Amino acid sequence: MDEASLRAVGWARSIPMHTSPKAARDWACRHLRSLAWADTAPETVDAVLLTVSELVTNAHVHAHSHAQLLMTWDGRCLHVAVHDNSTTLPTQRAASSDRIGGRGMLLVDALTDGWEARPCPHGKTVTACFRPPTEDPEPC
Repeated sequence: MDEASLRAVGWARSIPMHTSPKAARDWACRHLRSLAWADTAPETVDAVLLTVSELVTNAHVHAHSHAQLLMTWDGRCLHVAVHDNSTTLPTQRAASSDRIGGRGMLLVDALTDGWEARPCPHGKTVTACFRPPTEDPEPC
């Protein structure tokens, strides 16, 4: 296996239920500043921070759980993962004018380059991936 494929930078933090999603965004913002592309891709940074907020909010509101937030940069993609104690996987619901919430996963889907939810022995982990824009996009 190529040694370069094993290199990654990561950060982790527990976000207790009494902690606001803003604390998670602020924490994530501080760590995003260490990435070379953070200053050149403010739209991607904004998308990451909104996604962090949505996933942590989902853990607190829907799972009634602390959120374990993990961000990993592997040189190509930023992976944002949130683990909570609920085994119920998130689903996208159609937007409705009859309720206040229910649009979080629609936002996550629109903001990310991809996301997935996986059950774990003690809950689930939702992971979103972000690729910062490049000046020379790779051909399809």
